[in-house]
Amino acid sequence: MADHQVHDLTPEDVSSGIAEGRYLLVDVREPNEVAVEAYPDGVVVPLQSFDPASIPDPGGKQVVFACRSGRRSVTASQAAQAHGLPYDSHLAGGILAWKAAGLPTDTD
Repeated sequence: MADHQVHDLTPEDVSSGIAEGRYLLVDVREPNEVAVEAYPDGVVVPLQSFDPASIPDPGGKQVVFACRSGRRSVTASQAAQAHGLPYDSHLAGGILAWKAAGLPTDTD
């Protein structure tokens, strides 16, 4: 999977892209992580049981993977590309960078 390119997107770009309807955020963290703190408007497809076919149809939006720190999202992007999907973007720095940028999260 190392031959698949993954593009880094900033939290600000992802946030504005979601707001503008350009991006579908796919959170690949595990359900227990998402239960504590989630991305607003994110779709959860856990990496541990990752199946690219379970990613919802983005409806013309660009799929952007996200996780806690940016490692699992790169893995998910590479796995999706290995299955022939054009999903080559991820949120660099994950939810840690998202929060550091002052962007909101959903918490219990």
